[in-house]
Amino acid sequence: MKVSIIGGGGLVGSMTAYALQCGGVVSQICLIDANKELALGQATDLLHGASLVADQRISVGDFEDIASSNVVVITAGLRRKPDESRLDLINRNVSLFVGILDQVKSAGLKENAYLVVVSNPVDVLTYLAVQCSGLPWQRIIGLGTQLDTARFRSYLARRLKVSATQVQAMILGEHGDSMVPIWSSATVAGLPMDQWPGFNPVVQREVFEETKTAGAQVIKLKGGSGFAVGLSIREVVHALALDSRRILPVSTLQQGAYGVRDVCLSVPTVVGCGGAREHVELALTQKELLGIQQSAKVLDDTIDQVEQRIGRPKNGQTPAAAPALPSASRDGRVIPRSAWQKVAGS
Repeated sequence: MKVSIIGGGGLVGSMTAYALQCGGVVSQICLIDANKELALGQATDLLHGASLVADQRISVGDFEDIASSNVVVITAGLRRKPDESRLDLINRNVSLFVGILDQVKSAGLKENAYLVVVSNPVDVLTYLAVQCSGLPWQRIIGLGTQLDTARFRSYLARRLKVSATQVQAMILGEHGDSMVPIWSSATVAGLPMDQWPGFNPVVQREVFEETKTAGAQVIKLKGGSGFAVGLSIREVVHALALDSRRILPVSTLQQGAYGVRDVCLSVPTVVGCGGAREHVELALTQKELLGIQQSAKVLDDTIDQVEQRIGRPKNGQTPAAAPALPSASRDGRVIPRSAWQKVAGS
């Protein structure tokens, strides 16, 4: 499997390449960046360690490499300022992102390729990718709250003094200010977290606040997130490559789960061959459910503003449906949902 990383010379792109190299699953890693010298430097550094990790082909390329890529990861974008929300980035990043999508399409994106969106604000840009890329929506996956969830689990583990890999808890909704912690299903080693020694409302509040402000803190301390986001992207790419069907909190086009439609945000999603195979809808508390719906409203309002700016009406024409995939409901029934794509200019 060939993975091309647009923005591969930057912090996030290079850390993604390193995480994929250490993972040893994908066969080719191609770095694409406007600063070719920087991309060459990163690729050369990765190449130096290749004999110690895995038999992979590491290269520097350009948009022509998209045509032979199985996964295209977009990390390019303007960096968030310390006191700037992710949604505030929209006015600075939309034009850049749409331009990248145009180049990706012109290069000849494979029909069965996957597009992984990392650039912020990721939920809004993932929605634009659904409209502009020409791929079925299932094959367009935003990193969403995957990184927030990783941070959340790690902070909980540190606070409760337990193994980080045994903490299971999710952040859903927007990758941003309206993100929602899902406490109702949180566990430690499979045991209910709300019964764990030392867990209390103060820990809940403080850990969630740490999670919400983690990105801004890292930007302030070192300029931006690198290691954790690279590992988070690797989880998504490996799920696609191995058809592992992992349940991940990634951002995809919503088709009715939790009462949300026609925005991209994070819900529990089965990721494997074909991309987003299912949206898993489990019973949540009323507060959690309303939180996800509020996230959807925030994003819907922002998307409306973006669509007006770029001259494409939201909920426009939707030609060329992709094969439908099932969606799991609360009672385990499989509910068919329409699968569609929007094409630039529709």
